[in-house]
Amino acid sequence: MLSNRDAQLVDIATLDNAIEAQLISSILDQREIPHRLRSFYDTAYDGLFQFHKGWGKLFAAVVDKPEILRIIDEVRSQDHSNVETNHQLNPDKGGCDMAETNSGYAADFEKALQIGRPPNVVKCFPNSRALIVSGKYIDRAMLAKGGAIAIAANGRSNFVIRGALQAAQRANAALLIEIAKSEGGGAAYCSVNYWNIARIVDSVCNELNITIPVAIHADHYGLKNDRDVEAAKTEIPSLFDAGITSIAVDASHMPDDKNLLANLELNPYIPDWAGLETEIGEIKGKEGLSTVDEALFLIQGLNAHDIFPDWIALNNGTTHGIEASDKGIQVDLTTRVHDALKPYNVSGAQHGTSGNNSDRLREIAAKTRTTKANVATALQMISWGLEVNDYGNAQLDNQGNFIKLGDHGVSDELWSEMVAYAQHQEWTGGNFKKLNLPFENKLLAQSRDIKNRMAKRVEDFVYNMLTNVFNAENTAQLAVSAILEAGSYDAGPKGSRIEDPAQWTKDKIIERAATIESDKGPEGDFDD
Repeated sequence: MLSNRDAQLVDIATLDNAIEAQLISSILDQREIPHRLRSFYDTAYDGLFQFHKGWGKLFAAVVDKPEILRIIDEVRSQDHSNVETNHQLNPDKGGCDMAETNSGYAADFEKALQIGRPPNVVKCFPNSRALIVSGKYIDRAMLAKGGAIAIAANGRSNFVIRGALQAAQRANAALLIEIAKSEGGGAAYCSVNYWNIARIVDSVCNELNITIPVAIHADHYGLKNDRDVEAAKTEIPSLFDAGITSIAVDASHMPDDKNLLANLELNPYIPDWAGLETEIGEIKGKEGLSTVDEALFLIQGLNAHDIFPDWIALNNGTTHGIEASDKGIQVDLTTRVHDALKPYNVSGAQHGTSGNNSDRLREIAAKTRTTKANVATALQMISWGLEVNDYGNAQLDNQGNFIKLGDHGVSDELWSEMVAYAQHQEWTGGNFKKLNLPFENKLLAQSRDIKNRMAKRVEDFVYNMLTNVFNAENTAQLAVSAILEAGSYDAGPKGSRIEDPAQWTKDKIIERAATIESDKGPEGDFDD
C-alpha cells in the first residue's frame, strides 16, 4: 500500500509490463510530474498476479491524470520499430523522452524474455520478467563492443544488489551479480548465499523494473583437496537448481595437474549453456604471480576435452579486500597471458579490483581481453558509508580506523554498534567483512531513507565505473542481440578443439605438469 506521504496520489492506470512502466516513469520524471509505481509482483507467488493483472499500478495526483493518460496512450501507440535511440523530447509532436531505454529495445527485450532465460531460471521463476541469462551472453556483449568490461558485483547484501542493478539500468549495461564460496557457501559470512542470490536478484529486478540482462555467477567455487571435489558433485548441481547461471571453478589452490583434473572431473556437473570461469594462481598480490605456461597448460588441457571456458582468472598482482597501495594489477603480465591464449578464444576475468586506480583499470579494459571485473569490498564499504578514494579503497584515519561519513550509508548509531562488535571479535581491516552476516537484519531494519541512501551510494559508484572506467555503457542491447541471433538461452562455445586428446590423458597431464616452473607464493588464507 502507499505510504502516508503518498496519500494524495490516486490510482491513474494499470501498466502492462516493466518496459512500459519504465518508459512512462522516465517521461513523468522528465516533466517533473510526481508519481509512484506499485508492482503487482510478489516473491511468494513468483509474479502470478502480474501474469493475470498486468505489471502494476501508476499513482499520481488527480490534477495530472489527463496529461498522464495522454502520455500512456502515446507510448502505447508508438511504432516501436521506428523509435530513434537519441531519446530527445519533441514538444512540437508531443513526443516522449525515452530516457534510459527505447521502444526498439522493448520489443527485443520481450523476445529475449521468451527464449533467453535458461531452463533452471524458468523453472525457479516461471512468471518473472527479470532477464536472467547465462554468463556467456555478458562476455559476448563486452567482446562485441570491444575494450569493455562487465562489472561482476559481489552481492554481499541486499543494498549492494539493488545499487548495482540500478546503476546497470542507468548505464544500459549488461551485468553480473555474484557471490563467492567464502562469502555465500557452506561457511558463509554473508546472508546472501549461493542458494538465495538468484531469488533476491529476480525479486529486485521485478520490483525496480530492471530490464538489462544479468547473469548470476557463483564466484570462486573453491576446491582445495579431493574431498572438496567429491562434495562439489552434489553441491554444484544444487547451485544451478537455485538459479545460478554461471560458475567459476577455482582449483587454483591445488598443484597444476590437480587443478586441471578437478576441472575435468567436475565439468559434467555444469550445464553446457552456463558461463564458465577457470583460474590459475591463487590471488596473493605480488606473491605467486601466474605464468603463461600455467595458463596454457590449463586451457590446452581443457580444450583437448572439449571444454571451452569463457573466462580465465589469474594472479596478476592484486589482492582481495583492501589494497595497501594502488599498484596492484600488472597490465603487462595480463597482456602476455591473454595474447598466448588467443587461439583458444578465452576472455580474462579480473579479480581483486577494489583498490586499483581507475587509470590502471582503464588500461586493463583497453589492452587486454578482460571482459569481467569483480568488485566486492569497495561496494560493501561504500554501502556502509565509509570514506573511500575515487576507486573504492577504504580510507583510514591516523589511528588506522575506518572513516565513517555523516549522512552516508548506515546510521551513525548502527555503525558504532558494528565497530564495537568487530572490536569484541578482534576483527580489523578487511575482516570487517564478517559483519555482513550478524548485522544483515539490523541493516534491513533501518528506515527507508537510510536504506535508500545505502543503495544509492553503491549505484552512483557502479554507474561511474561502468561508464567512465570499464566502457560498459550500452552493452545491454548487445547481449540481447546475441540472444536473438542465437535464438536460444545457450550462446554455444566460443572456441573449438585444437588439442589432441591423446596427449592429455591423466598420466600425461601429471607428466606435463611436472615440467612447469612456477612459484605458488606463500601458504595462508587468501579467500575473500
